[in-house]
Amino acid sequence: MRALRRWSVCQARALSRVYAVAARWLPAARRAWSWFGPRRLERLVTPIERTAKALLFDCRMCGQCVLVDTGMACPTNCGKRMRNGPCGGVRPDGGCEVDPAMRCVWLEAGEGAHRVAAGGPAPVTRLAPGHQRLQGRSSWVPLMLGEPLTTRAEAPPLPRGRDAGSFERACASGRPVVTVEVGPPDSAGPAPLIARAQLFEGLVDAINITDGAGGNCHMSSAAAAAVLVAHGMTPVCQVTCRDRNRIAIQGDLLGAAALGVRNLLCLTGDDVSRGDHPQARAVFDLDAVSLLDVARGMRDGGVFASGRRLEVPPDLFLGATANPFAPPFADRVVNLAKKVDAGAAFVQTQFCFDVGMLERFMREVRARGLHARTAILVGVGTLASPRALRWMGAHVPGVHVPESLLRRLEDAADPMAEAMRACVETIDAVMSIDGVRGVHLMGHRNEAMLTEIIAASGLRSARLVRAA
Repeated sequence: MRALRRWSVCQARALSRVYAVAARWLPAARRAWSWFGPRRLERLVTPIERTAKALLFDCRMCGQCVLVDTGMACPTNCGKRMRNGPCGGVRPDGGCEVDPAMRCVWLEAGEGAHRVAAGGPAPVTRLAPGHQRLQGRSSWVPLMLGEPLTTRAEAPPLPRGRDAGSFERACASGRPVVTVEVGPPDSAGPAPLIARAQLFEGLVDAINITDGAGGNCHMSSAAAAAVLVAHGMTPVCQVTCRDRNRIAIQGDLLGAAALGVRNLLCLTGDDVSRGDHPQARAVFDLDAVSLLDVARGMRDGGVFASGRRLEVPPDLFLGATANPFAPPFADRVVNLAKKVDAGAAFVQTQFCFDVGMLERFMREVRARGLHARTAILVGVGTLASPRALRWMGAHVPGVHVPESLLRRLEDAADPMAEAMRACVETIDAVMSIDGVRGVHLMGHRNEAMLTEIIAASGLRSARLVRAA
């Protein structure tokens, strides 16, 4: 099956032409097709469609065929069921984060899309979320009857008038923006979270609260973000699609907004297999792009994803992530463009340990003008030891740590001091890149060291550092 799937990607341009012809002529005979009736036609066509698509595309019959938009690579094979991939965890060899033995479907989709475009830029098409009730249904029958399904995301609603929060104003200010990541505690009490977050008072523009990072269980991101709001801090609430369907996610967005949480970072989420609950069932009802579409519709359109109206829309500042350091490198900017089109007004990247890779990514970002439409904050930081950093580079999909940096830290007389110097050098380098608006600091349970890095980088004044 996988060999034939590769064949279909290689023949994507020819197959897309066949599809275009079928899409033009099949509806022309809808009077004849309607003689059978929809149910009988479904019974006749579905087995043929299932067999043909399974053979050529390894298709799972989602009922919303998007092959023409995905380079003839069927996204139902994606381990996270993404319809707007790729995720940030593609392995260096191109393997899927969930199933390392399988090549990432979105690498194949990118290759097929480039073939269809015949050397031109790959199209930026946002696809609608999956429709569970259409599973197993034919996509050909609606086309034959002149009633093709809507597979592309609708145009976003026009923004409504709203007052910007402090983090949103910082992103629009033109000065360097600084955010930091703090993991919520394994506790029903807020004291540990507050103590760690207060270390950054006066040092950062916002504090990211992770949402089950790495597939591990902690206090919920929405609740932890609300705790910080109650203590006068500015959180960014991370929301992943891994653990909740679109009903639960929309409810969480309303609840967080009601408690004063405005800043939202939309992520697809890590695979559960490496977390502390590997037996858990992942949901992935949405992906990051469709989550942005849903959240923007709630904010600007005042409606749920179902179309039902909201009494009071949530006031949200929407953001997303990008990973310039994982394959498919050529299509990372296309994925970023989808997120910006869906409403991401700020973007935070994965750890940057290789400035050269970031520079190549930013050249493409500037070529598309994306840097003018969103605030790009580059992920920087370090871990507690060179050994931990080496482990992360080897075992965490999507993180790229150059061997030269690892040797530099391992050979140093004081590895942690050297790690701090390397991080400050990275900050200096990335802030000199045109289009970079700021940095996002990360380092698991390493808050004290991150405050020192902020001080040493000159991103914030010494007076503010001493006050913290």
